[in-house]
Amino acid sequence: MNTLIKTILIIAGIGLLIYGGYELINPEASLDIGIAEFESQDNTNAYITLGIGIVTLLAGVFVKKS
Repeated sequence: MNTLIKTILIIAGIGLLIYGGYELINPEASLDIGIAEFESQDNTNAYITLGIGIVTLLAGVFVKKS
């Protein structure tokens, strides 16, 4: 049973890290007015997702085997 929980936590942690990295790189909004292009980005949710991903991954790695 612990092996299943460990595997699920590791997969979820990796998935959250990938999604958080994508949110961090992808701009939320952009405006193009001919000679200039502006991009707006709020990274708060990306940092939260990355943090949860790291905690989940570490929890999966340190689950004791039975």
